[in-house]
Amino acid sequence: MTLVIIDGLDGCGKSTQAALMLGLLKKMKKTACLRVHPETDNWFGVQARRYLYSEGTSAHFASAIFYMVDVIRSVLLYSWREADFIIFVRYLMGTAYLPSPLHSIAYNFFATIVPKSNYMFFLDVYPEEASSRIAKNRTQTEMFENLIALRKVRTKALALTRFGKWTIVNSNGSVGKTASKINMQLFQKPTGRVAKNQSEAL
Repeated sequence: MTLVIIDGLDGCGKSTQAALMLGLLKKMKKTACLRVHPETDNWFGVQARRYLYSEGTSAHFASAIFYMVDVIRSVLLYSWREADFIIFVRYLMGTAYLPSPLHSIAYNFFATIVPKSNYMFFLDVYPEEASSRIAKNRTQTEMFENLIALRKVRTKALALTRFGKWTIVNSNGSVGKTASKINMQLFQKPTGRVAKNQSEAL
């Protein structure tokens, strides 16, 4: 089983890339399981989504806590399934939405209790581009889906990519170009050389 993590800012294209990957794997006759957090098939995920559309500090913390519990639930229920690939969308980087320095503490704690992977993709997008995509594609926005919040979260998330084998993928371009970059890393043969957080390759 290969665990694939797709993470990044709101508006970076996580769900789109995960859906493309799922379709490609099916064409390759591979079995795959996809989880997009927070999920709506359980109470924790529903609560996380509800608080994301609320305002205020208490809603901020509640959304983060329910989100992390939802991820842990997915790990416990789905990471042991018999499938060639397990794809998790929104994973460790949800901690970047917490205030500093709590985001770093939460990330490092969370990272000790959930599985990691050699295929952890952080889709990096400029906040202005993310904000533009969100405005075009959504009728209702979450509390973090404004330009100021996107800038803050991106700064914290990029700093967190130093911890672990994150591959930073520039996702400012087309959907196809981003997918090609991900597939190049996911399906390439090992060369014995791994760039530091692999960002230099992309």
